[in-house]
Amino acid sequence: MSRRNRSDQQSESPVQPKVLHVTPEMVPLVKVGGLGDVVGSLPCSLNAIDTDARVLLPAYAGVMDRISDAGFRLTHLTRSVEAALRWKVYRARIWRALVNGIPVYLLENDALFGSPSPYPDVLTPESVLPFAFLSLASLDIHTAIRWKPDVIHCHDWPTSLTAIALRWHRHYRTVSHRPATVLTIHNMAHQGLLPASVLDEWGIADDAFAMQGVEYYGNVNLLKGSIVASDRITTVSPRYASEILTEKGGCGLAGILRENADKLSGILNGLDTNLWNPERDRLLSSSFSTKKPEGKKTCRRAFLEDIGWDDDGAPLCVMVSRLVRQKGLDILIPAIPDILALGARVVIIGKGEPAFEERLSSMDAEFPGRFRALLTYDERLAHSAYAGGDIFLMPSDFEPCGLSQLISLRYGSVPVVRAVGGLADTIRDADASPDGYGFTFDDYETEALTSAVSRALDAFRDAERWDGIRTRGMKKNFGWEQSASAYKDLYLSLLSKA
Repeated sequence: MSRRNRSDQQSESPVQPKVLHVTPEMVPLVKVGGLGDVVGSLPCSLNAIDTDARVLLPAYAGVMDRISDAGFRLTHLTRSVEAALRWKVYRARIWRALVNGIPVYLLENDALFGSPSPYPDVLTPESVLPFAFLSLASLDIHTAIRWKPDVIHCHDWPTSLTAIALRWHRHYRTVSHRPATVLTIHNMAHQGLLPASVLDEWGIADDAFAMQGVEYYGNVNLLKGSIVASDRITTVSPRYASEILTEKGGCGLAGILRENADKLSGILNGLDTNLWNPERDRLLSSSFSTKKPEGKKTCRRAFLEDIGWDDDGAPLCVMVSRLVRQKGLDILIPAIPDILALGARVVIIGKGEPAFEERLSSMDAEFPGRFRALLTYDERLAHSAYAGGDIFLMPSDFEPCGLSQLISLRYGSVPVVRAVGGLADTIRDADASPDGYGFTFDDYETEALTSAVSRALDAFRDAERWDGIRTRGMKKNFGWEQSASAYKDLYLSLLSKA
């Protein structure tokens, strides 16, 4: 019997690390961004290589219904978990669900987690209280579930208080057998800035408010504190690990990151190849693969029919994304008329900043039959776009890892990306290398993007060459196996030091 199917008892094997992922998101229960995809896939891959990985997640509104609808086994535990915050004891019931084979512990407290969305619009001491409770609960939950992690793996600033508490909390800093901590930074742009008053409200001692602590221009920076306090720090791609050490990439924390560079590493995110598989994707009108590529043409026709277009044979550029500056909208929108003039058609799917939505919507009327903005996010439509497109546009200003380019490769839509972060780590330019499978550009400029799309369109018109580029991309393996092994090695290194 595998370790992950045993009861919640502590393993006696010293080579099997016990890891608790503490997170505000996890696919398929809660998803806002790529963090949810990571936590939905990484623990499964870790457990496949003899790691006991589990997840701690708030029971937001709707989560229990999703568990029931999916048929996951759900058990209410008899004990609760509590934490003292703002001079009050908060308590949560604990549910255990087996989600795709992964034990997930859900914290139920309607006052804290009654919203269906994890993230507040504005960060205040009150609005981040759910994250503070989640973080402190991770340090005590072992008493309720009778399983104690060797490593607590925290994801982004919402769970940063875990490592901070182990270093500076008046109680947790005194525990004798503390777990090791790993912080994964999914996006440096979000850091958790709060007034200094929260420290006393959360039981954090005064010495935390220092340059080598949580202090940041007179306020508290949760991500900064966790960078200092965590035993190891990872980012979601090797290139991004280098970029955040620069002034631009570090978003104000480059200095503290450089001081802690000895514990920083970049581990590339993987792709859930079971979910994103054109051979078995039930949301597609036809399956396809490198050996049976005919279904790709069927998917293209079906997608065009969905949006009310005939198939005129023109190359189809697609983008599925949040419509925000990070994703390159401010250089893409001015490039669209030039891309259309090169003979392509463009379809953009997503929601985001109102200014971008309004401009894209107005372009529908300017370029009928050539450009379409679908200001929504629909799972079936997204899968259809990946499968039906010829070229996938991803001109990001910065991209810690990115999953869309990996999906587009697997679905035979050749990516045009800016060579930053995980995009640089995963996409090889077909004009620069004979075994390339995408097109990249360096400068964050409209002209550079247009030039890269032009090169892709030139390749598209050479059917034999295009088939080679597309096939090489579809054969690339960006699954979780290699990355999960790297995380396990990291956990084992922490246990050996302990």
